[in-house]
Amino acid sequence: MKVRLVYETHSTTLDNERGIATGWLPGELSEAGLREAAELGGRRQDVDVVFSSDLRRAVHTVEAAGLKMPHFQDWRLRECNYGSLNGSPRSALEPRAQRVHTPFPGGQSYFEVMELTRSFLEDLKRWHNGQKVLVVAHSANRWSLDHLLGSRASLEDLVAAPFDWRPGWEYEV
Repeated sequence: MKVRLVYETHSTTLDNERGIATGWLPGELSEAGLREAAELGGRRQDVDVVFSSDLRRAVHTVEAAGLKMPHFQDWRLRECNYGSLNGSPRSALEPRAQRVHTPFPGGQSYFEVMELTRSFLEDLKRWHNGQKVLVVAHSANRWSLDHLLGSRASLEDLVAAPFDWRPGWEYEV
């Protein structure tokens, strides 16, 4: 059997709307984000369990979605730690592809995020085999999932490409 994983990004935050790279800061959902969370709740009632990043914006997305299944927070699903650039304008992170193997000053690399995501997936396979799992996290985690389970494109190419939001990505683990 396999784990069916459905990945959703956290809902829109005030920082997203202002062009700020939140990183490991908590972030606060905007009015648009609260509407998006309600929509997520409407389309994801068919999962067995929910995992989210422990950063406030991801937790609040799950809470505002009104999902009734068990919800677990996992620090391994955090956004990339931009270190001294947490809370900076998004443009300060460019070019991101240079940070795949080189950590942000005082922070992480995208490769390190991918390895944490890989560890999380190993636990999913062990403990949630045969289940449908919803993961609510961040862009760095989606790039990691796509590299590990989806298109298998290089992490450098995924990080450099524009983030194209959609209502969920599905993978088999």
